Amino acid sequence: MTPDEISRRTLEHYNRNADAFFAGTIDHDVSQNIGALLDAIEAPAPYTILDLGCGPGRDLKTFTGLGHRAIGLDGSIRFVEMARSFSGCEVWHQDFLHLDLPGAMFDGIFANAVLFHVPSANLPAVLAALHGALKPGGVLFSSNPRGHNEEGWNGPRYGSYYDYETWEAQLQRAGFLPVQHYYRPPGLPREQQPWLASVWRKPLA
Repeated sequence: MTPDEISRRTLEHYNRNADAFFAGTIDHDVSQNIGALLDAIEAPAPYTILDLGCGPGRDLKTFTGLGHRAIGLDGSIRFVEMARSFSGCEVWHQDFLHLDLPGAMFDGIFANAVLFHVPSANLPAVLAALHGALKPGGVLFSSNPRGHNEEGWNGPRYGSYYDYETWEAQLQRAGFLPVQHYYRPPGLPREQQPWLASVWRKPLA
């Protein structure tokens, strides 16, 4: 199966289940992740934020409520429509494998529970596009289900599940500097923390 076919199949799942996904995630508390991104940005506020894989728009609304300019991006057309309606923000319909992003526009990119869907062979190109879209000194936040570098189908969705060392190597090869990483949900034993969250900076020069 080609990467485009993998992407199409995963996105079809989200399009079919968009309403249930919205109902099931609208109340998720990701304030720790939003804070990790915003606290790492060193530019003067308000910030211009790209919510990559914004889904139905929950976090777009949060960023806007905090006074920032938030732009969403998603490969699911249903999510794009829902996010525009729910958040009132500008939302771009783009597949991660074919990103067309403006250069050096964003102070921060929020990639919450999305980059793991990118096939590993395509990840360097995606990370390069995100690096190029950040202003010098800009910050990328990512959160992914952690694993032992396995990859494949999990039901109707494709995923790549990295440990921190492999994820760090990928980000550093793309030109990012590590800021911090942590595991979620907070306050639990590691075996009960399935999410790896990490913060990365584009160098100033």
